[in-house]
Amino acid sequence: MPLEDYAARFDDLFFSLAQRRGFREYLTGLLALRERNKTITCLAGAEPVAGAGMPGVQRLQFFLYESPWEAELVNDRRLELLREQQATASHDGGVIVIDDPRDRKDSTATAHVGRQWLGRLGKIDNGSW
Repeated sequence: MPLEDYAARFDDLFFSLAQRRGFREYLTGLLALRERNKTITCLAGAEPVAGAGMPGVQRLQFFLYESPWEAELVNDRRLELLREQQATASHDGGVIVIDDPRDRKDSTATAHVGRQWLGRLGKIDNGSW
């Protein structure tokens, strides 16, 4: 299973089996063909709003917002893995550019909203990730 093989390369960055499972559920949600995979309910495969209390949604929310893991270390590992692969490593013919577009938000009431680089806008503004 390619996803399991990929996820296993991050296992040492997580303290518990529950965190490793949460990471796998998160990756699965990001890769699933769903209409809206920017919300936790949709990442977990649940209905928006009505599914917010479902166990899968609650587990994913805990993993993303409460569980102690270092997002920077996970991102560094992701980039390291990209550089290791011939298809995604930089070479004389060019490089692959991954733009983390982030979404612009007017309010700061939404979780994880603050001034940050918004690739879609090409500037620093209020946004969420």
